[in-house]
Amino acid sequence: MDINLKDPQFYNNRELSWLQFNTRVLKQAQDESLPLLERLKFLAIYGTNLDEFYMIRVAGLKKLFSAGVIVSGADRLTPLQQLREIRQYLHQELQVLERCMSEIFDKLKNEGILVKEYPEVTPTQQKELHKYFFQHIYHVIVPIAVDAMHPFPQLNNLSFGLLVKLIDIDDENIFRYGIVRIPRALPRFIELGHGHYVPIESIVAEHIHDLFPGYKLLDYTSFRVTRNADIAIQEEEADDFMEILEEGLKLRKKGELVRLELGRRANNELIEFFNRHANIFHDDIYSFHTFLNLGSLWQIVGNKEFAHLTLPSFKPRTLPPLSDSESLYTILDKQDILLYHPYESFDPVVKLIQIASKDPDVVAIKMTLYRSGTNSPIVHALMNAAESGKQVTVMVELKARFDEENNLIWAKALENAGAHVIYGIRGFKVHAKAALVTRRVGEDLKQYAHLGTGNYNPITSKIYTDISFMTTNEKITNDMTRFFHFLTGFSKKGSLNELFMSPTQIKPKIISMINTEANMGKEGHIIVKVNSLVDEGVIRALYRASQAGVKIELIVRGICALKPAIQGVSENIRVISIVGKYLEHARIFYFKHSSPQLYISSADWMTRNLARRIELLTAIESKELSNHLLQILQLQCADTVLAHELQSDGSYIKVKGDISKPINNQALIETYVSKVEKAIKKQKPTQAQQLSNRLFKDS
Repeated sequence: MDINLKDPQFYNNRELSWLQFNTRVLKQAQDESLPLLERLKFLAIYGTNLDEFYMIRVAGLKKLFSAGVIVSGADRLTPLQQLREIRQYLHQELQVLERCMSEIFDKLKNEGILVKEYPEVTPTQQKELHKYFFQHIYHVIVPIAVDAMHPFPQLNNLSFGLLVKLIDIDDENIFRYGIVRIPRALPRFIELGHGHYVPIESIVAEHIHDLFPGYKLLDYTSFRVTRNADIAIQEEEADDFMEILEEGLKLRKKGELVRLELGRRANNELIEFFNRHANIFHDDIYSFHTFLNLGSLWQIVGNKEFAHLTLPSFKPRTLPPLSDSESLYTILDKQDILLYHPYESFDPVVKLIQIASKDPDVVAIKMTLYRSGTNSPIVHALMNAAESGKQVTVMVELKARFDEENNLIWAKALENAGAHVIYGIRGFKVHAKAALVTRRVGEDLKQYAHLGTGNYNPITSKIYTDISFMTTNEKITNDMTRFFHFLTGFSKKGSLNELFMSPTQIKPKIISMINTEANMGKEGHIIVKVNSLVDEGVIRALYRASQAGVKIELIVRGICALKPAIQGVSENIRVISIVGKYLEHARIFYFKHSSPQLYISSADWMTRNLARRIELLTAIESKELSNHLLQILQLQCADTVLAHELQSDGSYIKVKGDISKPINNQALIETYVSKVEKAIKKQKPTQAQQLSNRLFKDS
């Protein structure tokens, strides 16, 4: 009997799968084998992840519910069902979160890091804080009365502050309510020195009588609000896209309130008063007994005095052949280069653009920029190149969520420098990572290309694992020229010959390669590494391949709508997620019977990437480089320290291995890269090259 592969029981809900991912982040904070500040770092990551989830995903579900949408997604859960499950999940997890945080801070006391409320510090320290309040806080915070004459204020997204109940000193029958807004410009914790901190709200609460003279504080609670931050832009109606986006950024601060977080002192009276004005659904109110704004814990994690309480930092290395004294052009003339960040330095990618910007023989530079970060050396190099008369073309994706404002600034600066700037493609986000340098060599033009899985951001390249591929292969560089022509001009087809581009080419190519393996039955083998797997068409193709006997290994960091280990459907599919020191961000695909077998891509296997974004898929033809990629995949599949395995019910279980021989793929690669560098320093280039060639194999 044929099995209906569209049956909702074969699919995990996207939002609940994401919550499972964030739970795995929280489990890192619970891991007692990690240094204490490393654990605290994962709490900060957990919190910022959850902020974005509420701002975008929960806000989106609320919109769908308000619009009367009944079903969304292959699992067929309604928006209301999803909202109920999300709220139940998060309220239960809040208890786990608070136990974890309390445990970490209790242990940090033994290391000299203490967080105390104002009344708990010594009289001498209170005097110091009193002085600090009037020097640094008093002039910045905003006390706001709330009554018939003073309407409830407009609280921007992620606003933090105090809700206070006051009593008139002269008439104890008069009660007033007020709000104190604490701007983000102020530190979340005030450091008294040597790891002693006081939460800023505790200091502000102690000085309420200075903010509301004639009144005494009765009750207060800290609060933090979350708003819908998804910007909807009707591009067809936008005469000036930049102007419309700037307006959208302003509206983001004032979107619908979707979550309220309250501090430990919140009581029913304060909550009811706040919610009479804010009108937040009661299940979207979360009461904390610890600190609000987990992302602010980075302030404590970043204390250099206690760096020994984090994992040792790792300096990305420059390995052969790039460590040689030859110029980057000369090296690329000889061979293709594959880099695995952050173990291998991102500097050669930056250097390619910087050298090109100064090279009189370079006539053109073309790039896509999605999240380039602040003070970007790459953008500065592009501006210098444009100012020196080179043809510089830059696709700056203004719709890169939460980087829109930064990208607006860079787009204007590049335009002012003389670059040709494209702001986006109507109806699509440009998520491809591509750079192309065109250089005059004698009578001819030669092109140097970079294609990657990550953004052109030197900062995140040190904490995200990504792949960079650099080549002068004319089949690829010619296709990249076509790609940039497609971005700058008009094209009805938008297809490439050597590379594959979404929305028209990547999904059909992926499904074709999956089907090829399915035709090989038990001889078939697929290994895929992505951040998210959601697309129904791709999942059904994987199910059919599993039914045919193909061995399928999936390394999916975050959302996975596919359910493994279902008899007759997916018993040949294994799914693991790796969460560790570095954010796993690379997209690498292996298909045993394809030619070539290895591919890298900017695209996850989500419908938005495959149907609504401009992405690139690149084949790696070099046997040596493809072996490197396969070894990365095999090592991650063997991980027994950072890996969790997805079960058929949607839950994850920590992978168990030989305790005497733990495999931490991230730590092993750090070790190997360090060995290569030592061989270089000992002036043993042959040994260094041999080590580099088998970088991951022996692991």
